[in-house]
Amino acid sequence: MNDPDAASDAAGGLLDVPGARLFYRRTGSGPALLMIPGSPADSYDFVSIVPMLADRYTVLTYDWRGFSSSSLTGPPADLSLAMLTDDAYRLLAATGSGPAYVFGSSAGGLVALDLLAEHPDQVRAVVAHEPPATELLAGTDPRRELGHQTYELYRRQGVGPAMRAFAAGLGFGGSPPVMDEEPPPELREVMARMREKVVRQQKNAEFFLAHVLRSITSLPDLAVLSELSARVTIAVGTDSVRQFAHDTGLALAERLGVTAAVFPGGHAGFLTHPAAFADKLSRVLR
Repeated sequence: MNDPDAASDAAGGLLDVPGARLFYRRTGSGPALLMIPGSPADSYDFVSIVPMLADRYTVLTYDWRGFSSSSLTGPPADLSLAMLTDDAYRLLAATGSGPAYVFGSSAGGLVALDLLAEHPDQVRAVVAHEPPATELLAGTDPRRELGHQTYELYRRQGVGPAMRAFAAGLGFGGSPPVMDEEPPPELREVMARMREKVVRQQKNAEFFLAHVLRSITSLPDLAVLSELSARVTIAVGTDSVRQFAHDTGLALAERLGVTAAVFPGGHAGFLTHPAAFADKLSRVLR
């Protein structure tokens, strides 16, 4: 499995920001590309795609405050979109990486878009992959209540039942296919990546449910983003049609007056289809 930690040109460290210490890593050479994970994921989601981008970009990855290797330096508190955007801005400033290209996955896509809206001088272009713009779903769509329902289930029954219900609400339910024979090596590698992702998310799940799920619900300034739409790409996956984040991505693209770009794979296409995803991302950013 590709591992950017093993790359000879990788460098990183810890950055102190108000209330937290952010873990980050910088790999490769070329124009800066900041990659923002979703939640409750972390920067390791990009472990396979970073080496495929590092010959073209200086790739900057990091964990959200309170997740994985980015620790809190004060008591746990609800995160906000403004707080997360400020973290990303401070990371760009501290590493001298701006203006940067910015890729955001899921809720990281909302952070990426807000970074453009708030600090347009620090952002060359944004690709927001399946951002959960819940407010843009139709008023009658029951998925608008998914966050509230998941939080109430967490309060009553705990992390496990809440995360299972949340995954089902996002459209990630269902059992894996039964295989009569050993899968090919490339499929085994994908399956291993996804198992690792689940384990990492489980470690972050309680903080996500308690301090993120209800608080990261606002949208960036859509009026400002509409004016900057030439620098905005909203992306959706080929394999996530009719899933929650695919639908919210399409709704956001429509609101901004842009055509959604279709990327390989599903909600985690950068993890399951890293080579094809890296190629598509590079072509979009040109």
